[in-house]
Amino acid sequence: MDTSDKPRSVDAYLAQKPVAQQPILQEMRAIIRAVLPDAQELIAWGMPSYKGHSYIVHFAAYQSHLGLYPGPEAIEHFQDRLKAYQTSKGAIHLPYDQPLPKELIQDIALYCAAKDQAKS
Repeated sequence: MDTSDKPRSVDAYLAQKPVAQQPILQEMRAIIRAVLPDAQELIAWGMPSYKGHSYIVHFAAYQSHLGLYPGPEAIEHFQDRLKAYQTSKGAIHLPYDQPLPKELIQDIALYCAAKDQAKS
């Protein structure tokens, strides 16, 4: 992908993804925007990102899963609720063939936003 193909907005990012992935990506976007209405929505590191004083949370589409990137502190904080998902130090893999865990995503986004507010 050359720089002219890189999305400059979340709308452009979503439009570049396979049609089959777009509904779940739109759902993720709506979940995050509903609980972080004041966060700036932008593309950072090539993925949809939400920023307050600093970056709060990101998500990205992959071939077999949707990645949610709340950072390592959130992964540790929510580890008991994340047992059904593959995680890494700062990412959660949400399979496309399962419904999004809306309440968990909301709680993670709010947790990350509170941490962001505390830093300011």
